Amino acid sequence: MEKAKALLVAISEDERGLNTAELMGNAALAIAALVVIWGALQALGVDVVGWIRGQLLGG
Repeated sequence: MEKAKALLVAISEDERGLNTAELMGNAALAIAALVVIWGALQALGVDVVGWIRGQLLGG
């Protein structure tokens, strides 16, 4: 019985890999960063697509 208990404790203390909560948190932070960047570009009036088009077409 002690071996089983020790095994369960060892398994529960193993921190390898990411769990679902960590992945969801990282995804939420990434989405928030994209929204902030998009909002800043909108507020500054930067037309990124037009700028890229101008750079690619040379004018």
